[in-house]
Amino acid sequence: MTGRHSPRATAMGFAAVLLWSSSVAFIRSLSEKLGPVSTIVYAYLASGVVTTMWVGLLPGGIGRLSRLPRRYLWGCGTLFVAYTTCFCLSVALARDRVQVLEVGLVNYLWPSLTLLLSVPILGYRARWFLLPGMLAATAGMITATAWSGALSLAGFRANVGVNGLPYALALTGAMTWALYSNLARRWGGEGDGVPLFILASGVVALPLRAAFPETPSWDGRVVAEFVYMAVFVTAFAYVFWDRAMRKGNMVLVAALSYFTPLLSTVVSAVHLGVAPGPRIWVACALVIAGAAVCRLAVEERPGSA
Repeated sequence: MTGRHSPRATAMGFAAVLLWSSSVAFIRSLSEKLGPVSTIVYAYLASGVVTTMWVGLLPGGIGRLSRLPRRYLWGCGTLFVAYTTCFCLSVALARDRVQVLEVGLVNYLWPSLTLLLSVPILGYRARWFLLPGMLAATAGMITATAWSGALSLAGFRANVGVNGLPYALALTGAMTWALYSNLARRWGGEGDGVPLFILASGVVALPLRAAFPETPSWDGRVVAEFVYMAVFVTAFAYVFWDRAMRKGNMVLVAALSYFTPLLSTVVSAVHLGVAPGPRIWVACALVIAGAAVCRLAVEERPGSA
């Protein structure tokens, strides 16, 4: 697909990054009223039902879903559900807010893994400076996530030693999402199975709601935030990302996805009324530099997937 990237699909990838940047702020806010597990499970269920119904109402919608490439439907669908399940479980098993932040940080390894796996899976070419670029961008991500001082290396090690399962699940999820992103490009073709994937994720995650009982408290603001979470952060973002991976400039979008935790920190600070410290600008510089190096370090070969 070299030289045939869709500008529209690439722009969708940028939109997905922006939408996901608001996820932490809204998950934190909703979790205080609904509970973290209920927030995620309900968001996937509502989003999956709405998007699947919407596709079914389009001309030829059901027929289009039935003609999805089988490798894409079952292979990428399984990876999608595995990722969301790992993410839900890692949040559910975290002991406190600090551990939730740490688990989220592990989850944000997926941009690096996506670029790395594009070499063996898609046949892309990687130059030697990919690793330094990844390290710089990852350092920026860590700095952005830890700007409040709530996180520390010593605390991270202690939490992993006491309750390591959430971190293992988050790492598995990051690897799974990187696989999904690459294989969606290799197997996806014209298919668009994300509505089915989201719905399946909600159904599979539903038993977690019973395993981790919570008492939701709804009000007008909670409903508005939940609608935004289900429609934009879940439905639109996943659909946009899938389209970007299949049709857009995958390397550019994956490199820019390093900005997700940085933008997330800024959005969280604004939405939750917290003033970020000067460390955020150091994080910004590291992410920009690292993402630029990663973009230059990976390129498609003629005839690559």
